[in-house]
Amino acid sequence: MTDAPALERMRTDYTAHPFDVADLAPTWHEQLAAWLEQAREAGLAEPNAMVLATADPDGVPSSRTVLCKGLDAGGIVFYTNYTSAKSHDLNRTRVAAVTFPWYDLQRQVQLAGRVERCSEAQSDAYWALRPRGSQLGAWASAQSTVVGARTALDQALAGITARFDGVERIPRPPHWGGWRIVPWQVEFWQGREDRMHDRLRFDAGHDDSWSVRRLAP
Repeated sequence: MTDAPALERMRTDYTAHPFDVADLAPTWHEQLAAWLEQAREAGLAEPNAMVLATADPDGVPSSRTVLCKGLDAGGIVFYTNYTSAKSHDLNRTRVAAVTFPWYDLQRQVQLAGRVERCSEAQSDAYWALRPRGSQLGAWASAQSTVVGARTALDQALAGITARFDGVERIPRPPHWGGWRIVPWQVEFWQGREDRMHDRLRFDAGHDDSWSVRRLAP
């Protein structure tokens, strides 16, 4: 057995300022937008990166990092291959959760809710903003399928690149588009001294109203 790092001794002491209900924006999406902007201003790498958790119908969980590409009162949006493992989970269960992990700011946001596909128009609009290389990659990759070697991916990309050579605007693949997570709860977590963290959660009501609750750390 090789020597493992002394995990039990690894510890970061949190020194953030207090975070209370009075510090929250009026809505969860305004608060999330504010923290996203602060993460961007702080120079964090991929400030809009979020860990997406899904489960299959048997309850077997999976997680991976995706990028948040939309935020408004209706939820958050990310884009992916509709034939991927994550999309298979979402198609079957119609629920998901994400975590924004801003370690350097001693913050995280956890959001859970139901999912729905974005409209064709919305997916088309975002597709048009993607770099050409990313567009070609979306056509070339059968996401989550098993491949024999890296050369298979390179050959697939080369074939797609040749297919669209001379095509100014590459069309969006029918198997690629956006997912929207419509939250029923959004928790804002701020690290504090002695592990007595501040946790404030927006909870959706049955009448489209929202309440805020403080949770024990």
